[in-house]
Amino acid sequence: MKRYTPYILIFFVVSAFIILLATGVTTPKKKLDERITLRHADKKPYGTYVAYNLLKSTFPGAEVFTSKYEPGYWENASDKDKDQLLMIITDKFDVDRFEMNNLIEFAENGNDVFISTVYMSSYADEVFRCNSSSGDLNYIAPTDLKKNYRFYLKNPPFDHRRVFTYPGRTFSSFFSETDSATTDILGNDASERVNFIRLQTGKGQVFLHLEPLSFSNYFLLNKDNAEFYSNVMSLIRPGIRKVIWDEYYLNKRAANNKRKKGWMSVLMQYPAFRAALITAIITLILFVLFEMRRKQRIIPVMTKPANDSLDFVKTIGRLYYEKGDHKNLCKKMAAYFSEHVRNKYKLPTTKLDAEFIKNLHYKSGVPETEIEGITDFISYLDGATAISQSQLKDFYKQLESFYKKA
Repeated sequence: MKRYTPYILIFFVVSAFIILLATGVTTPKKKLDERITLRHADKKPYGTYVAYNLLKSTFPGAEVFTSKYEPGYWENASDKDKDQLLMIITDKFDVDRFEMNNLIEFAENGNDVFISTVYMSSYADEVFRCNSSSGDLNYIAPTDLKKNYRFYLKNPPFDHRRVFTYPGRTFSSFFSETDSATTDILGNDASERVNFIRLQTGKGQVFLHLEPLSFSNYFLLNKDNAEFYSNVMSLIRPGIRKVIWDEYYLNKRAANNKRKKGWMSVLMQYPAFRAALITAIITLILFVLFEMRRKQRIIPVMTKPANDSLDFVKTIGRLYYEKGDHKNLCKKMAAYFSEHVRNKYKLPTTKLDAEFIKNLHYKSGVPETEIEGITDFISYLDGATAISQSQLKDFYKQLESFYKKA
């Protein structure tokens, strides 16, 4: 099982890769990008690219720029000047006391402030003397409506009551209470609840609108909804010299969300990263499970046993040969021959007669003449006084020939 582990792991990794590749290559059905950004540079359905670029034609001659700084600290504008417009389009107007004081001072000096948001802080409700339905919530989630979202602009101040619709997402927020002494009601939602008001302060005015998605690209490009934008902007005082498109509160909300979510939750929003992380975890788990099995020790390579007896015989033979004791060496060779015949062919070697030669011929297949030459020399050894070197060599050759043929 151990040897198949790498192949199993490779199979799972390749399978996961093929699945990811297949799901990534497949062209999904086109779907509306429902991410709500409200940023002026975003051409996504719920960005505000169209609304921002319409400012130049709506206020010809006015300088239009964006700002990411808190109110009163703009780079190209001053709260001491007049005839300026501050546009704040955000889903969360989380203003504090210091920022609110700067906004009120900016408006009192003869400037307009237009705020379109779904959420206003409780302090903003207190200053504007109103009560928004989302004042006690951290965030209002947009809803998907099966039918078109609908809201109205009132008459007056508009020439006639206008109805605007679109099939996109919406925030359900409204003013449950307003101060009639200081507030003009400008619009309602489909349930006749107030969602658009104006307040006078000093020489300027503040507009509060609770449906920021009506400034999105999706809304303004739907049918003739661009008329909504021109109607609303017609309420701004004439002679505007500067328009400040504020994104400070968008960045403030994003920073707060990042602190709440943490880096891991942000990364897990990306499907590719999430799929890769899951694949890596599954692969690691499989690897650990297979490695938990008890490992077998490596089986050592077994070498063929050496024939020590044969080496010993060769050593002794060389010893006798070097001493010149040829007769003794021949006797040793004859004894080894007899031992070999007894062990291998099970023949007695007490009598090396004709019957022995015949039986050994049948069992070994060696010609009788060769066997007879060996037995004759062995019989000759018993009565010989000495053996010459040439006789030793001839006897050795006879035995080698027998061993090879037998």
